[in-house]
Amino acid sequence: MLLKELSCMTQFSELNLIEPLQRAIDAQGFTTPTAIQSKTIPALMEGKDVIGLSQTGGGKTAAFVLPLLQRLFERNERYVANHPQALILAPTREIAMQIGHVLRGLSKFLPIRYTTVTGGAPMFPQFRDLNRGVHILVATPGRLIDHVNRGSVKFDHTTTLILDEADRMLDLGFSDEVVEIANSLPTEHQTVLFSATMPKSVDRLITQLLKDPVRIETAKESTTAANVTQRAFYVHGGQKQALLSHILDKHPGERVLVFMQTKAECDRWSDALREDGRRVDAIHGDKQQRIRTKVMNKFRRGDIDVLVATDVAARGIDVQGIKVVVNIDLPTDPENYVHRIGRTGRAEATGDAYSFCSPKEIGTLKRIEKSIRQDITVEKDHPFHVEISKRDANSQRPNNRRGRNFGKPGGNRGRGGPGRNDSNRNGGPGGRGRSAGNGNGNFGGRQAQNANGENRSQKKFTKRQAA
Repeated sequence: MLLKELSCMTQFSELNLIEPLQRAIDAQGFTTPTAIQSKTIPALMEGKDVIGLSQTGGGKTAAFVLPLLQRLFERNERYVANHPQALILAPTREIAMQIGHVLRGLSKFLPIRYTTVTGGAPMFPQFRDLNRGVHILVATPGRLIDHVNRGSVKFDHTTTLILDEADRMLDLGFSDEVVEIANSLPTEHQTVLFSATMPKSVDRLITQLLKDPVRIETAKESTTAANVTQRAFYVHGGQKQALLSHILDKHPGERVLVFMQTKAECDRWSDALREDGRRVDAIHGDKQQRIRTKVMNKFRRGDIDVLVATDVAARGIDVQGIKVVVNIDLPTDPENYVHRIGRTGRAEATGDAYSFCSPKEIGTLKRIEKSIRQDITVEKDHPFHVEISKRDANSQRPNNRRGRNFGKPGGNRGRGGPGRNDSNRNGGPGGRGRSAGNGNGNFGGRQAQNANGENRSQKKFTKRQAA
């Protein structure tokens, strides 16, 4: 079933939400639901399986949190230790934390308990919260598997499964785990997938997990928000540093998010900007969880103006008032471009997205334009503009190489893909240990680490019997 042309409701009061939820919405100053919220909330409150596709920043989190809270409140079942009634899976720690932030605000006047378990965080507080019992569990797959193997999470009371940023979950290699988790739930349960994009590779997962789903779209796949002004800056690679300084000087005191391809470049550019007198910090997969949280809080409070980040952190950055996004490197994957610039212009605000493009990157720019189905205006009114002829543009193929000379001589060269190069290979183990002895199958074999700092073992996630 495709739900695409449903007229949007104009007020939250028209969505038949219970009074405590309406009060929480009013307390946050919201009156008008976004398109994805007005279309999705009624279907979810009816208990239907849903595929929700919406441009990033469209309010997807509240779209599934509001009906989930209402259904749990109306069901009025007491929480049970280690048996969550609803499970929300997120691909990264930052996204999980953002979901927790939304839950905290919207459940303010409800007796609903929730907790968040992610890799890179201490296990003991997570054990404590789970043993006390929660209605809603927000988790990253690797850490959830740790808890299942230890017996601290059991699925026999779980009747709702929500996958946020489902495409990113698959990009990080969690396909088998997600399927086995879903298969471990009771037969009768609601499954919901939300994402800004839904590539064809996800179709198999949809077929496996969802039953007669309602498909809700508010924007074409790989499209960008209309309220974000996009500009391309033609510049030689060696002048990108000077161009960034030029742009920052034109936006004094405004929140600016700068994207790099690799962790090393992220740190190097952050250090160079700090030496230039900027209030700046960096965030990427190698940062410890407490450091990443501290940096994000500084950015939210306005203690820093510039945040340098990598793609793996992009979808977890939900900060109001980001005025400018700067792509120092053009991402080779057009979907990453969509997610990057989606950090500005959120919740119907306006924003600017500036992409630096060297002559060697023109092919990548053209591929992005083709994917988003629009031309990006070339900004020539700056001191570092370099002309790229039509002949040069036609001769350039999309280029994945990334040589840099910012901050230190030399620089790194490599593909810099978001999954491979921004993985948290140096993170600590995700609290793995012996099984709690609940009779469930454990992960074994080789171990690897994902972008959440979680240990992952073999892919097969054995089905578990309810304890």
